Amino acid sequence: MVEISWVGLAASSAVRQNRIERKSTFKKKKLPGILIGSAVFLVWFIIGLMLYIRKRKLRNQGVRKDYLGEDREDMELPLFDLSTLAKATNDFSSSNKLGEGGFGPVYKGTLIGGKKIAVKRLSKNSGQGIIEFKNEVILIARLQHRNLVKLLGCCVQEEEKILIYEFMPNKSLDFFIFDQEGQKLLDWPMCFHIIGGIARGLLYLHQDSRLRIIHRDLKASNILLDTDMNPKISDFGLAKTFESDQSRGNTKRVVGTYGYMSPEYAVDGIFSMKSDVFSFGVILLEMLSRKKNRGFSHPDHHLNLLGHAWTLWIQDKQLELIDKTLYDSCTISEVLRCLHVGLLCVQRVAEDRPNMSYVVLMLSSDITLPPPKQPGFYTERSVPESPSRKRPFSANYFSTTVIEAR
Repeated sequence: MVEISWVGLAASSAVRQNRIERKSTFKKKKLPGILIGSAVFLVWFIIGLMLYIRKRKLRNQGVRKDYLGEDREDMELPLFDLSTLAKATNDFSSSNKLGEGGFGPVYKGTLIGGKKIAVKRLSKNSGQGIIEFKNEVILIARLQHRNLVKLLGCCVQEEEKILIYEFMPNKSLDFFIFDQEGQKLLDWPMCFHIIGGIARGLLYLHQDSRLRIIHRDLKASNILLDTDMNPKISDFGLAKTFESDQSRGNTKRVVGTYGYMSPEYAVDGIFSMKSDVFSFGVILLEMLSRKKNRGFSHPDHHLNLLGHAWTLWIQDKQLELIDKTLYDSCTISEVLRCLHVGLLCVQRVAEDRPNMSYVVLMLSSDITLPPPKQPGFYTERSVPESPSRKRPFSANYFSTTVIEAR
């Protein structure tokens, strides 16, 4: 019995050893196939990943082409990557937010190397669409003047439309003329310097640039100030360009900011260089009085700021318009001359207003000025609160929805 058991155990052990050897041989034969299959899978995975990345890149490039069109090649404008801008603005953090414009928020950013930038991120719910975005990019990319904000690049990626500007450390003009703390920082010599800079920037847009450009939304909050308080005209999303033989246009869609809009534009949709002149005149009067035109109130009447300035002019009480914070630093002759020029710019009839070349001349010389006529919108009128509304077509002028840069 003992011998049989040992024989049985030996046989069983031999069988198990034989099975192990067969399994080992099977695994050795199967291993190359597994390795080859894994390698093939890995290769196809990498190829698929590369095709996906290439497809997304081409799609983004296609989006950029759709936005900027053939003009992209002529602009030589850098395209920023979205991840770069997200990192520069701390993922568009609210702590980096400089302000909120009509078309979206603006953030302060810092690029690698320490360069400061302003990042204008178009809101998906804003009124500025692809056409306005393209309009602003193409216009500013072709403009070079010390009194215009400089566009550093743009980003069109993953449904984002972003503009990158030079950073203006001193905010916008409205802070210095309407904020009580800001008013203390702006004396008359600096005020006069800013007035002259805005005038020269506007003259460049109207006459000296390669394009004849109507800004259409000139206002205090769109005048940015650099380190040396040099004014820079910004926000060209609503700007229009004219051919050399065109002087005015008519639009069915009136856009802009009430209080700065000329009467012919706000009522009839007619815009021209004289529309910008009107807006400049409003800014000038706001700087002198440090009061907003729209919403201005006075205990003795119901006129707006333009009407108040006109009343003081015809009553020979011009100095009563000047804010007391300017008294100690102002030159009376310069102040009165600026008031005179401002009233000439806001005259009701567009043809009566001076062009910007004459405005610059009047501000920088002692030539005799013509007497101003009644301003437009000098009383508060009942106009819609929305700055955009449809208007009937007028056959007297060419009609357009958007005139793109040449």
